[in-house]
Amino acid sequence: MDTKKITVDPSIFKAYDIRGVYGQNLTDDTAYAIGRAAAQYLNVPTIAVGRDMRLSSPQLKENLIRGITDQGVDVVDLDLVTTDALYFAVGKFNYPAGVMITASHNPGKYNGMKFCRAEAYPISFETGLSDMRDLAVSGNFATPEKKGTVTRRDIIDDYVKHVLSFIDVQKIKPLKIVVDAGNGMAGLIVPRVFKHLPCELVPLYFELDGNFPNHPASPIEPENMVDCQKKVRETHADMGVAFDGDADRMFPVDEHGDLIDGSQVTLMVANSLLKKHPGSTILHNIIVSKGVPELVAKLGGKSGVTRVGHSFIKAEMRKQDAIFGGEHSGHFYFRDNWFADSGLIAFLIMLELVSEENKPFSELIKPLDHYYRSGEINTTVKDTQAKLQQVEEHFSKGAKSVNKLDGLTVDFGDWWFNVRPSNTEPLLRLNVEANSKELMEQKRDEVLEVIRS
Repeated sequence: MDTKKITVDPSIFKAYDIRGVYGQNLTDDTAYAIGRAAAQYLNVPTIAVGRDMRLSSPQLKENLIRGITDQGVDVVDLDLVTTDALYFAVGKFNYPAGVMITASHNPGKYNGMKFCRAEAYPISFETGLSDMRDLAVSGNFATPEKKGTVTRRDIIDDYVKHVLSFIDVQKIKPLKIVVDAGNGMAGLIVPRVFKHLPCELVPLYFELDGNFPNHPASPIEPENMVDCQKKVRETHADMGVAFDGDADRMFPVDEHGDLIDGSQVTLMVANSLLKKHPGSTILHNIIVSKGVPELVAKLGGKSGVTRVGHSFIKAEMRKQDAIFGGEHSGHFYFRDNWFADSGLIAFLIMLELVSEENKPFSELIKPLDHYYRSGEINTTVKDTQAKLQQVEEHFSKGAKSVNKLDGLTVDFGDWWFNVRPSNTEPLLRLNVEANSKELMEQKRDEVLEVIRS
């Protein structure tokens, strides 16, 4: 057992996870200390551990596991998995806790860890990460009676069976689908899923490579979607989809190669699930299109709004027993997936919709989406709170409603905007939606002028 004092940088403990630069503020020693801290704080007999394909992930996993077992806790080593597959394993096999080693969509030099409790319940800074940080920094670990053991488990086949259970595989048509894995974890999972589908898979960058030689595995940035769009047009595919590095988020492309945003995915999935499960509750964060609550009401469901961020939406979904939750950022949550997010499940539901309706992807979205959105626009400001106040003073006069659930949401009926501060940087994030493209662009520029003045 390693008893030397390890220096742990407290700044790597973020709002929802641990994130740092490998070899700088996140080292093998740090991983060991975090392993011991997690084992002691969680106080459970077993922890499941998974990792992504980043170059530093094998070493971090090894040292994290060493820390956990030195603290007397057993480990189930899942090795290479997606983040949503780790959540699945914790829920399905009743593990009392889980850790995923990943830095999601960040560049290759980064790495990190996401933690959850039993039933895939997320651990955020408020619900345990801060305590783990304090323990890891102090190094005050109790002496365990025995060392923990390590067992290996391959859960991929079980996970594939689980995601396919959300659709009727018999209904899937032989569609041509482009999938851009961005050299991330989707490259491992997607071929195993497509084995059970009659579709033609057109793979892009399926080789697991933590150097990300083709483009960053961050499809929320439009420039990282270009290859997927191009391939859809070149191959005349029925649709395309790109996943982020740990493959828990997905971003689709229609048959013309045009981008489909998170609000449109939320509309499509809500439409599908409410037809199968009438009267269900659907949640969405405050930035998702107004069209979502309108559609849910039209279909006889119940809708609710939450703050941005997975720990808020998951907690609220449990409280309201919501069947589905959607975020503008490509996170889609499912009650029957332990309320955890899965881009893969959302993708399969869309695939089923396109197959059933026998219409092009773009034609399915048209009747559901009547609004025009700006997308998220970030602006660096000196003082986020002072700027928010200035924006409120400028725009709240004459507004139909002003809401402060998450930043500032001001609604004028034919257009609305939300502006909210970033959790981690001196940034304001703006989203505008309106009844027409012209109005959206005009109002977007007006709000930006105040933010940037």
